[in-house]
Amino acid sequence: MKIAIATYGTEGDTRPLAALGRALLDAGHQVRFLADAATLDSATTLGIATAPLAGDIKTALQPEKETRPAEILRTLTEMTNTHAESWLREVVAAGTGCDAIIVSALAAFVGLAAAEFLGIPAIGAGSIPITPTTAFASPFLPPTWVPRWLNEASHRFINNAVWRLLRKQTNAARERVCSLPPQRGVPTDHPMLWGVSPSLLPRPDDYPSTAIICGQWTAPTRHWQPPPELTEFLNAGEPPLYVGFGSMAGLLSPAALSELIAGIGGRRALFYAGWSTIRTGQLPSNFLLIRDTPHDWLLPRTSAIIHHGGAGTSHSAARAGVPCVVVPFAGDQPFWANRLHQLGVAPRPISARSLRRSTLAEALELMEQPPVRARAAALGAQMRCEDGLGTAVLAIETLVRNGNRVPARST
Repeated sequence: MKIAIATYGTEGDTRPLAALGRALLDAGHQVRFLADAATLDSATTLGIATAPLAGDIKTALQPEKETRPAEILRTLTEMTNTHAESWLREVVAAGTGCDAIIVSALAAFVGLAAAEFLGIPAIGAGSIPITPTTAFASPFLPPTWVPRWLNEASHRFINNAVWRLLRKQTNAARERVCSLPPQRGVPTDHPMLWGVSPSLLPRPDDYPSTAIICGQWTAPTRHWQPPPELTEFLNAGEPPLYVGFGSMAGLLSPAALSELIAGIGGRRALFYAGWSTIRTGQLPSNFLLIRDTPHDWLLPRTSAIIHHGGAGTSHSAARAGVPCVVVPFAGDQPFWANRLHQLGVAPRPISARSLRRSTLAEALELMEQPPVRARAAALGAQMRCEDGLGTAVLAIETLVRNGNRVPARST
């Protein structure tokens, strides 16, 4: 089979899809991968043919930008609307001659239009489960805001709100590029594959058969060797903390960084700068600044993990069997922070905007307690038995083989 994968977002959106692309290659299929240029390294490193989609999400999420969730949403909405037409042209070009298009994140709506125009199956994929369910509220709403009886309605409300922000430019692109009629509402009839661990988030009983909880999508580390300074640091003492906020690191204010360092105190720590401009000189001597390092190699070698709560990092931290402290910024991050807290492997989340040294120090002490560490180890062992990529590849092969050309339906 020939498969095009179109996604647009941060590293957390792109990396799981790159792992899925590599798994499809290993299964004997051909893959073409489209995403923001700043996030393509993970796919390129895995040997996947790539092409950049227009835009620059890394610049859009730099420190000088406002860190409030509403401002982040506005920035991402403007970017998606600005590039809707060019993205659709690029996805149609990549999808021509393919057997299916896998669509994800901000590129999902144009990806669905491209598949409709080309007459091939569209398969949704991602790590943030937005299929409506009564089991939990929309991951894009603070977990404590929604009473259980409104869970399903919250999904439909958020999904429709996102569509309303994007429909004008999406429909304009559909007409200009593909001469397609306007899409009246949120498309819902395509199958959805979620790269989510059932150990971390059990599959809801009311999910339709076309919504599949596969397990985490992460590519195994191949032929990677740590730099000498990292090996030396790990061998020089007790397992260190890992501190990493991924694509959100650029939104960490100087004041929050100062509180973070003070809260960690004299503990040994590895600091991943991510998309920030933080340099070694801004960190004390008990910290080691590290570059992009495979989570499956590094995280099991740490004592605890301080992270932003993105879906990918939350899964990797849990899979490593290590307790964590979650400092969410926006989006789905509070959702995953709450899940880890409910499972007893993390304290209550600490908002990035109200990070204080005393709160962080208290959370780290909690993470050192034997019951917490035992729960984290048990969860990690359970997740490592899952085969998320294998489940997803089998589902994709089955869907394409059955000619999954489901007529579009709107809600």
